[in-house]
Amino acid sequence: MVEGGKSVLELLNSDFEIVTVVALDEFLQEHGERIPSGTEVINASAGDLKGLGEFQSNDAGLAVARVKPNKTLGIEENEFALVLDDIRDPGNLGTIIRTADWFGISKVIASNESADFYNTKVLNASMGSFTRVKIYYTDLITYLGETDKPLFGTFLKGESVHECNFGSGGLIVIGNEAQGISSEVERFVTKRITIPGFGKAESLNAAIATGIVLDNLRRRRS
Repeated sequence: MVEGGKSVLELLNSDFEIVTVVALDEFLQEHGERIPSGTEVINASAGDLKGLGEFQSNDAGLAVARVKPNKTLGIEENEFALVLDDIRDPGNLGTIIRTADWFGISKVIASNESADFYNTKVLNASMGSFTRVKIYYTDLITYLGETDKPLFGTFLKGESVHECNFGSGGLIVIGNEAQGISSEVERFVTKRITIPGFGKAESLNAAIATGIVLDNLRRRRS
């Protein structure tokens, strides 16, 4: 289920199979032609939307779609993808998906313990980017043991992302919010990278770190 006008419109423009749209009359009048035929459409009040969803205020609508099957994602030779090692916070995962979309990263490999992609907090935090970024949940140890891609791991100590040569493609590992990259995943890392710090904070939020790494990756490549 997604809530809010922007996310509902993103869903309507995607390849998701939409089951139900519940929306205000104004939204239906303006965007009704985008709703696929056969979709259940319910005209609702703002009070109805508040009672159905998690938003305190929803001035447009919400929609329900079928989840997609968990399919293996092929990573091309000149492509970058994210690997998430136990990202537990739904807000972080949603923001990482939104950030990946901004920097043109369309594939995410996540550990089975990571937050659920279809958690409403994840979808809301992604601001519609969940329709463009694909995710595959798997046992990371097995997956990484079978890949020949360069693996860039984010650590407190390593080569500065300001100077790192990322090459033409590979996997970028983002570790757990509290513990970082696990020792089991660490042994597959081919290059340790770090974001230089200049203050006294012990670490960075996982989503913020993802944004900084991807920004430097794109700048270095361009």
